[in-house]
Amino acid sequence: MGAQQSGARTRRSAVIAVAAVASVALAVGPGFAVEPVPPPPDTPVPVTPSPVTPVPVTPTTPAPTPTKAAVPPFGAFLDSGPVGVARMAGLSRWLGSTELKVAHTYLPGDRWRDIEGAPGFLDVWARWRRDKADRTLVLNVPMQERNEDHVSDAGVRWLLRQGAAGAFDGHFKTLAERLVELKVPDTVVVLGWEMNGTTYTHRCGPDPESWKAYWNRIVTTMRAVPGQKFRFDFTPSRGRDGVPWTECYPGDSTVDIIGMDSYDQPTGESFDEQVKEPYGLQQHVDFAKSHGKPISYPEWGLFRNGDNAEYMKRMLAWIDEHKPLYNTLTDYCPHGVWQCSANPRSSQIYRRALYDLPVQPSTAPTPAPTPTPATAPASPPAAKPEAATGPLGDCSPVDLGNWIEYWLGGRLCIRFDWWSRSS
Repeated sequence: MGAQQSGARTRRSAVIAVAAVASVALAVGPGFAVEPVPPPPDTPVPVTPSPVTPVPVTPTTPAPTPTKAAVPPFGAFLDSGPVGVARMAGLSRWLGSTELKVAHTYLPGDRWRDIEGAPGFLDVWARWRRDKADRTLVLNVPMQERNEDHVSDAGVRWLLRQGAAGAFDGHFKTLAERLVELKVPDTVVVLGWEMNGTTYTHRCGPDPESWKAYWNRIVTTMRAVPGQKFRFDFTPSRGRDGVPWTECYPGDSTVDIIGMDSYDQPTGESFDEQVKEPYGLQQHVDFAKSHGKPISYPEWGLFRNGDNAEYMKRMLAWIDEHKPLYNTLTDYCPHGVWQCSANPRSSQIYRRALYDLPVQPSTAPTPAPTPTPATAPASPPAAKPEAATGPLGDCSPVDLGNWIEYWLGGRLCIRFDWWSRSS
């Protein structure tokens, strides 16, 4: 009861604060702004045609109006929880209303109850997916609990053998049933990602044969749930890492997509080297082609080489050339371009490449959408982030807290020269 009263006082204080801030903004006038809509990156210069003498022309069928080339379905990882869904609209506005067709989130890997898709966690993501038929939900699913607890190789080997014997089948059956109940049976499941590395408990290296048997068992279990249309994405990290990722490939019958997580690393490595290195970008494309599978890039972005405009330009061109089924940029520092002001040059390149463009429809199987009533956010959404090249670049944002910024519709921003404008 005391918590409810405290919450009521907090909400009343927030409303009073919003009213006060709004009064100040109205009084000062043009010195304040709430995330103005940015102009397009390039504005064509109007050309006045020279006068010409009209010439009679025989009517013909008019030439079709040129259209902008559609880009493959894309999205960005913006946050694992509901804030990640809320931020998608802000990123779309920053891109001149180019619509994100892909939502990407991760199940926590702390305990099995999290990997089962704990009630309430996936609801907002499922609602976003159901809202339009051509959208895709991408869900990273750990294969083990305590997934980032630095379990020893001996411990991982024992867990993999247990999994291959069926010890954990029930957890994945529960997850599949929940996804079907949420009416997102066509979810792309990125199962046991970056298995060729050394970070996760679900890594492959300690026992590749047991890892492959365990993957096949999980996929078989989830596919046995009535109503499912899942697609399973096998996604290593680029390069050899702890073990060659080809040694972990579980077979064509249980893999639908061959993905790759590819960041701009290690320090000093050029994009050409990322393409040509063993188990790199080119081998990924060639391997998928040889197995008749589409490719994807669930995670990509900047990293060890900082604000590397050349990497951003080349990776976007690579994606355009090889047409992955989907790609999702990791958009937080140090990797991102919208939520990370430390990468202004790369941010500008990404924005120009995707500004005001049509996006190809997703090829994911589509169940009939089920309308779901909107609900109020359970927690205050984070303020809209801003990049150095974004719409708030010429003013100083004021930190008013998440609730106030949510009700204002954005972050209040004071222009640097507001005092001279009002004098």
